[in-house]
Amino acid sequence: MSTVTLTANISGGDDFYEELLSAHDGLTKAESDSYNARLILILANHIGDRTVLSDAIQAAKSKAKDKG
Repeated sequence: MSTVTLTANISGGDDFYEELLSAHDGLTKAESDSYNARLILILANHIGDRTVLSDAIQAAKSKAKDKG
């Protein structure tokens, strides 16, 4: 059983999504990829729970396979 919340759980989710997109404005593809990597590492550090992080990695991988 996953310890990751996969249902909508962000207050002001649309506003967050817009803020995330805006953070990429003016960045090249390489800069955008680097920004995403830094953000992931910052959030992973904040979460800090290796089980949750591993579950999130697997959930993202499963979603990627569903689309491919």
